[in-house]
Amino acid sequence: MTAVNENFLKLKAGYLFPEIARRVNAFVDSHPEAKVIKLGIGDVTEPLPQAVIKAMHTAVDEMGDRSKFRGYGPEQGYAFLRDKIAEHDFASRGVSISADEIFVSDGSKCDTGNILEILGKDNRIAVLDPVYPVYVDTNVMAGHTGSADSEGRYQGLIYLPVTAENDFTPELPDEPVDVIYLCYPNNPTGVVATKETLTKWVNYARENHALILFDAAYEAFITDPEIPHSIYEIEGAQDVAIEFRSFSKNAGFTGTRCAFTVVPKTLMVTTSSGKQVSLHQLWNRRQSTKFNGVSYIVQRGAEAVYSPEGQEQTKELIAFYLDNARLLREGLEAVGISVYGGVNAPYVWLKTPKEFTSWDFFDELLNKAHLVGTPGSGFGASGEGYFRLSAFNSRENIEEAVKRFQKIVS
Repeated sequence: MTAVNENFLKLKAGYLFPEIARRVNAFVDSHPEAKVIKLGIGDVTEPLPQAVIKAMHTAVDEMGDRSKFRGYGPEQGYAFLRDKIAEHDFASRGVSISADEIFVSDGSKCDTGNILEILGKDNRIAVLDPVYPVYVDTNVMAGHTGSADSEGRYQGLIYLPVTAENDFTPELPDEPVDVIYLCYPNNPTGVVATKETLTKWVNYARENHALILFDAAYEAFITDPEIPHSIYEIEGAQDVAIEFRSFSKNAGFTGTRCAFTVVPKTLMVTTSSGKQVSLHQLWNRRQSTKFNGVSYIVQRGAEAVYSPEGQEQTKELIAFYLDNARLLREGLEAVGISVYGGVNAPYVWLKTPKEFTSWDFFDELLNKAHLVGTPGSGFGASGEGYFRLSAFNSRENIEEAVKRFQKIVS
């Protein structure tokens, strides 16, 4: 008989966002006249920057010319893109990351899950609570946890609560851990980490020989000059951290697919016999074996993000979504809702009103206002009583959503 990976059976009934889609589809089927506005999933709505489109058109034409045609590309990514990333995302901030420490991929979501393949099964893993579900679910799939309790917390994971009571700043673990997931600007809460906070985590990782998996997919939305964009802006971080970045939200690549992961060459881990091993070499081996790289056309589009025109157009996109977030935040505050995030991030995190649970509030918004958000409890037990709204939508829909939200709350 064929055996199954029984770790998958420990997962909750459905991944958060497909479950939301199921409920919304059921509502739409029974209410076809309703104009539903979706502020749940963090998917962009605005077109790709013109500089990106132009570069991709040129690349398509090249693929039709035998003398310029490209087949398999380098698994780590073309040098023309990695050089631009190293220059604009790191050197410009005084951070020394070499191009060959950068791995171009099809998404940071994929990389945060796939990175577990090069890590051992006995690591003690810490996650923030609430947390982006992929961090937890991929560890469950990999067999790193026990079963979930009644609140959805899995045995074997160390949960670090982040709520209004601790100003959404997690305390350091009170026990040694080996792997720490950090996401800033944070998904789902929309808060950011100060240099002081990140320094605390880097020092902890160095003292405990731990690894930080730092998801910086939303760093482009940081407008406060005092907030770090990269964990490598913290001294010593290159010895203890892997950083994940994405073109999805800043340049609209959610459907185009391009991201990158930084694995410094100084980052070492230990075998069971005590030998030091380079994570860079292991990730390179994994990618070379299992990944054939991002298409040439897409990488040329990503390269154009760093052109003067691309930089200007990308800034306009980011400003557009941040203004959406401001409208949501101010509209909710106007009717007495406690709101967090939405300043240096495209997500607004709010306390559910009238003692609603997260899912009850989801149903209330959907049925009475035809609005879709994301229940906070879907991100973890500490997310109960909270709700996430995404600023990724048209201005018209955002303004209409604010009106509907104010009407139902008041």
